[in-house]
Amino acid sequence: MLYPSVDKILTKVDSKYLLVHVASKRSKQMLEYNHYQMKEEEYKNKKHLGRAMEEIDKGLVTIVKK
Repeated sequence: MLYPSVDKILTKVDSKYLLVHVASKRSKQMLEYNHYQMKEEEYKNKKHLGRAMEEIDKGLVTIVKK
């Protein structure tokens, strides 16, 4: 099972498509710059995409609509 669940995150993000876009962009930033919003021990996921989802769930990633 995925943590955090997509249904839980969709209360903070308008659509699944926007969630996919933001999570993939944030995970690529993690890979490129090796910058994390939380301490390594605080993440439940080991992969960057899961960690990006955790950051979105905790409100650490701000979504700006243009």
